[in-house]
Amino acid sequence: MKKRTGSVASLAALMLALTACSTATATSVVKEGAEVDTSNGSLTINGEEIADQETYEAAKGQTLTVYTGYQEANQHVLNEAFTEDTGIKVQYVRDVTNKLSERVLSEAGAGQLGADVLITSDYKVANGFDEAGIWDTFIPAAVEDMPEVQHNDGKFVTFANVPVTFAYNTNNVAEEDAPTSWMDLLDPANAGKIGIVQGSAGGSSIALNRFIQEEVDPDYWTKMAALKPTVYDSGGQRQEALARGELNVATAGTSAVNVAVTEDGAPIQFVVPEEGIVLFSFFAGKTADTKNPEAAEVYLNYALSERGQSVIQQVGDYSVRTDVEPPVAAGRSLPALDSDLVWLMPAEDELKYASDDAALWRSAFGR
Repeated sequence: MKKRTGSVASLAALMLALTACSTATATSVVKEGAEVDTSNGSLTINGEEIADQETYEAAKGQTLTVYTGYQEANQHVLNEAFTEDTGIKVQYVRDVTNKLSERVLSEAGAGQLGADVLITSDYKVANGFDEAGIWDTFIPAAVEDMPEVQHNDGKFVTFANVPVTFAYNTNNVAEEDAPTSWMDLLDPANAGKIGIVQGSAGGSSIALNRFIQEEVDPDYWTKMAALKPTVYDSGGQRQEALARGELNVATAGTSAVNVAVTEDGAPIQFVVPEEGIVLFSFFAGKTADTKNPEAAEVYLNYALSERGQSVIQQVGDYSVRTDVEPPVAAGRSLPALDSDLVWLMPAEDELKYASDDAALWRSAFGR
């Protein structure tokens, strides 16, 4: 197997998620605490300087706003850990990639962009933000020597690598009967009991579509469509249906399964398929029109620090740093990043393949 190493409405009306809206908490999901040192006025966490004294003093008086496409529970956990470690408050708006992009471009075009930090899973979208002059150049200190995670001359960076695989309902499917490969999902016994998400937009769909074409079967989606799966608009809806037993199997993110099992005792378990799990990247950066520039810089430095990346790892996603271990999700260790069981799409390949792969998906499912 090849391993891939690639009009403005009011804020109140469009606010989709605030810090208090998730049941997951940093203290319950993140088991490892941080060593925070502010004795000389600067902010140092686990021995790594996150902000100098001047930046930290300014940031402490600010409330950061993040617009994000990152998973709801994971974003909440990262924000809680950040506030707990730094004392800086965060509020956030969360939506799917296309809607979030529309909002950002609309607000920016009207000179009313409310975000200090943007997080998106679509490289094309991140590129478009650059073309629209939305990003400010800022390279977090922790990745200054990692050109592989810097994009467009430091306008945005790779923030996390998120695994996509599939999961099954443990009440409906016995462990010994659980699928072990992507091809196993095409078992006729799963007809009408498969859940997937709309596959023509967003980083997860882009990466999964390319993986299916390169590593599984170019006709896979046509064969899947014949089993009449339920197509959901969001991963949250799909996972809730799986947990309720409405589905036997569904595509899934390991981090979302981890939170659901840890927090809610959901009867689901993910699989590391024979063909491998798929990783797609999230990208983050500081906005050019930020009202809280110091808080934005502290947040990005934190997110890419060893501490921030360990929080990302503990919720079940892969760090972009080589000094952070692979994630453990639902009590199981995921394979190493350089394993043959891990497939990571190069960011630039999104521009090359996304459109044609999405057309194949739409043709298969007629939507």
